[in-house]
Amino acid sequence: MATITEQRGPSTWRGDEITGWQLPLSSTDKTELLAAVDASTGIDAKDITRGNFPLPGLATTLAELSTELLHGRGFALLQGVPTEGLEPEQAERLAVGIGAHVGTVMPQGSSVLEHVRDRGVDPAAATSRSFQHSGKLGFHSDPYDFVALLCLRPALSGGLSTIVSSPAVHNEILRGHPELAEALYEPWWRDRRTGDGPDSFYTEPVYTLTPDGRLRTNYGPDYIRSAQRGEHVPPLTETQQAAMGALDRITNDPRLVLGMDLRPGDMQFLNNHVTMHSRTAFRDHPDPALRRDLIRLWLAA
Repeated sequence: MATITEQRGPSTWRGDEITGWQLPLSSTDKTELLAAVDASTGIDAKDITRGNFPLPGLATTLAELSTELLHGRGFALLQGVPTEGLEPEQAERLAVGIGAHVGTVMPQGSSVLEHVRDRGVDPAAATSRSFQHSGKLGFHSDPYDFVALLCLRPALSGGLSTIVSSPAVHNEILRGHPELAEALYEPWWRDRRTGDGPDSFYTEPVYTLTPDGRLRTNYGPDYIRSAQRGEHVPPLTETQQAAMGALDRITNDPRLVLGMDLRPGDMQFLNNHVTMHSRTAFRDHPDPALRRDLIRLWLAA
């Protein structure tokens, strides 16, 4: 293995120091978005593109946001997306339309979006997914380059989104526990949670490096731990357990993390390679019409 070195650059930030990550939309931006929603009437969300969701003014801002995700701090929060009063399918077109100007919208099963809301699923079930229940989520990264979350409604309480710089966490582990950092570059068993067959399980390192030495992170503690249910999956080694413990501890360091209490109209964008995100447990409204609902997109750069 090549010598592991500390990461440098704008994606290596600390939550208690980072600023300038909020991007408030102007009234002109909002008008332009609603006009694009109207213009796309009759088009299914999966067929929304930059071409049929024109944003002549805002497109430049969203292109700059994409560049920030790729080459800057790796995250941003768009504020003031005009979701109020929209029908569900209008909100979906709105989310996909914005996403299409940031990256290429990728499929999530049979759709191009997913609603993150509590569906009463048992988190321990073999086919459960983290977006289907109200429990706490450990720090993790999603598939594809970017993940976006558009908040339609927050929970009654809880559900705080928290993010952390993966390179900053990597550096902390390397400084204090170099032997654990090395283990994170080795293959780890994961669980796709598609059932009990062998195809549900695969291996992938937590850390890899691009040819130019930039860190790429792929971590999901819940899916690593649940992989232990696979008959052919070996138990986690003492080193792996220690590495996960270090990740859990460092990703909860209040100096490193940044909390985002997402409100209606907030749209969070994260580069999965250089950020990890989590969510606190939440309690929902008794009225189904008021329950927490976020639209999730997966984007390729």
